[in-house]
Amino acid sequence: MAESAIARDQLKSIVERIERLEEEKAGVAEDIREVYGEAKANGFDVKILRQVVRLRKQDLTERQEQDAVRDLYLHALGMIPDPSENSSAS
Repeated sequence: MAESAIARDQLKSIVERIERLEEEKAGVAEDIREVYGEAKANGFDVKILRQVVRLRKQDLTERQEQDAVRDLYLHALGMIPDPSENSSAS
């Protein structure tokens, strides 16, 4: 019976900790929204800022790999010219 009470207390403690962390997370998310709102009010493009923040989380190699694949796709779709085509036209 005592083990059951201990397990119940542990479970309750874990759930309460998770709930507190979820509240903190919601508060931080609201703070982030406010900062983006401030940036927008100062004329910054929020969509681009979000991209910059995401890119800063990546290491250089990962970013370069994604850039290369994206450029390959864009070139295949005709959305960017092939650099070798520009040099032959000169």
